[in-house]
Amino acid sequence: MSERRLILSIPHGILTATTHTVEGYAWHRRPGSGKYFQGRTVLVNLAVANGKPDFRLLDEGGWRDANADTAAALAAVGEGKKTKTALSNNAFSCTPVAAYREIYLVKTGGELLALEGPQEVARFAAAKCDEEMSPTEIARAIGQPQPARREPRLYMTLAPVEMLVLSNLTPAEYTWYATHRPGKVFRQVMFAEVDFDPKYLVAEAVYDGAKEQLASDADKKTKTVMLGDCLNKIHFAAWVGYDHAPAGGLYVGDAEELEVWSFPKRIPRAWERAY
Repeated sequence: MSERRLILSIPHGILTATTHTVEGYAWHRRPGSGKYFQGRTVLVNLAVANGKPDFRLLDEGGWRDANADTAAALAAVGEGKKTKTALSNNAFSCTPVAAYREIYLVKTGGELLALEGPQEVARFAAAKCDEEMSPTEIARAIGQPQPARREPRLYMTLAPVEMLVLSNLTPAEYTWYATHRPGKVFRQVMFAEVDFDPKYLVAEAVYDGAKEQLASDADKKTKTVMLGDCLNKIHFAAWVGYDHAPAGGLYVGDAEELEVWSFPKRIPRAWERAY
């Protein structure tokens, strides 16, 4: 019997059971196939043991039985089907980060790049979040070192929503704030720091105004400058960590910790050139 896998697709938030390899699954979804998805994707290979999920999905309040649906999808692919949708939406926020086994960046044509990791970035001390906390107060509250200098960073959030955010927070501080802030809380967050001129995506007045506000007020934490499709519009080479100078990659975190998955030291030329 072929090995059964559970693959989480970001930013779509779909969880799929399959007997394809991750490469085969990406090929199955490429343009020209029977069921293709346009654009880039992050595919996460999840923990499976003996044909069953090797983790429990997080509680969602009872509106669906995600664990039963996922187990049933895995059983179905074990009986001959190649793929079976386990969760058709909102799978990112109910899939624990600890279940991640591999992460791949996938281009439109199905070409994969395996990231390396995970590496722990931070574990957060227990602390209460106040909307008025400054970046310095956040760092102190969660037991993180202060950066040598605070300057606006640009984060591309991929899940649970796609958006571009300017922020005076470090990746660890941003993760903690995003998973604790009143009224705007994420259960989990996946993002990358990016370094490029976003004015072909964001109105110049909006971007310059947000950057000036953050630069002039070190206590200002975040400013959203774009909502919507980011992954397809920002080159992977613009991700901080692509060339390992400085370090970075794909960050995944929840209310307790932050991990980073890094680019390989050598990126295949074929993948770089692929669309």
